[in-house]
Amino acid sequence: MITKVSVQDLHKSYGSNEVLKGLNLEVTDNEVLCMIGPSGSGKSTFLRCLNHLEVPNSGKIVINGHDLSDPQTDINLVRENIGMVFQHFNLFPNLTVAQNITLAPVQLKKQTPAAALQTARDLLDQVGLADKADAMPQSLSGGQQQRVAIARALAMHPQIMLFDEPTSALDPEMVGDVLDVMKQLAADGMTMIVVTHEMGFAKEVADQVVFMADGLIQESGAPQDLFTHPKSPRLQDFLDKVINV
Repeated sequence: MITKVSVQDLHKSYGSNEVLKGLNLEVTDNEVLCMIGPSGSGKSTFLRCLNHLEVPNSGKIVINGHDLSDPQTDINLVRENIGMVFQHFNLFPNLTVAQNITLAPVQLKKQTPAAALQTARDLLDQVGLADKADAMPQSLSGGQQQRVAIARALAMHPQIMLFDEPTSALDPEMVGDVLDVMKQLAADGMTMIVVTHEMGFAKEVADQVVFMADGLIQESGAPQDLFTHPKSPRLQDFLDKVINV
């Protein structure tokens, strides 16, 4: 299997607050890794380090064979192959849905506007929003905006998708539509790292589940093992609070 993401002894601090305390993990091609754990455990900071939105204090991150700590690495080029979907949708409110999706492919990948628009329409159809190309973001529901955000990330043809709690800001009835899009991405073979509180999604879709708490990976494994037979008391306590195992 081809390793897409390799992390070795990753540390990140903000002043005296050590958020990541030495993380190690690997994600292979076509794998879906779900990260679960209490708020404040460092999951989102970890994702932001992968996309170099945060710079680690020490440790090594290799993405698609590129060492992010190497001064010779073109971080922006690496980023072009990483899509990221945030908790809040971060759509440009002054642009239509189609303009939000076509902006980066035209500016960064030098696609023609016509080709980028066709890709945008194809992606909107894929996420169930074929009729919303000319809509403004504020006219859409939260779930629709998040699906547009996914389409926007996919427009760059990424090799890896990062999801940072993509459903936590949504009303409960909107969660399913977003998760359905993510399930289809996983079925299509997209390499994904997903920070999520949706335990059902993690059980169903993940190849590997990582439980983080207190800045450390406390436990990891296949979902059926981790959810059914948690080894650490910290994980057992977490699962007791969030689901009926």
